[in-house]
Amino acid sequence: MSKPQKFLTKTEEQEIIRAIKTAEKNTSGEIRVHIEPECKGALDDRVKQLFQQLEMHKTKERNGVLFYLAVNDHKFYILGDRGIHQKVTDNFWESTRDVMQKHFKKQAFKQGLIDGILMAGEQLKKYFPYQHDDLNELSDEISKN
Repeated sequence: MSKPQKFLTKTEEQEIIRAIKTAEKNTSGEIRVHIEPECKGALDDRVKQLFQQLEMHKTKERNGVLFYLAVNDHKFYILGDRGIHQKVTDNFWESTRDVMQKHFKKQAFKQGLIDGILMAGEQLKKYFPYQHDDLNELSDEISKN
């Protein structure tokens, strides 16, 4: 059984956090990554539960994006709050998933996450550009169970 703490090296985690900061630099949107060993229950239900638990629904413009990985189950999910979900094209989430999955199949988890995060950041920037009074509403740290 793999533990989320051992899934990525400290250096890889720092690179992912830098990608989050880069993606959020030009937007009011918020991006989080959550990693856990197994998905507890149905995948979409678990991600929605974590979205609430991490208080991602409390962003001013409802423009948070959660990247979820269940390491041992080989599952991942991307959930955007209603603000961003209403703005992006229908195939945005699928194309982001496909890019990430290509990396994941090669065991390049860090790069898959970084590419997905940066893609989300571009969409957030397009629809929710940075404003002078924007605050970083959510932690950029990777959360784990």
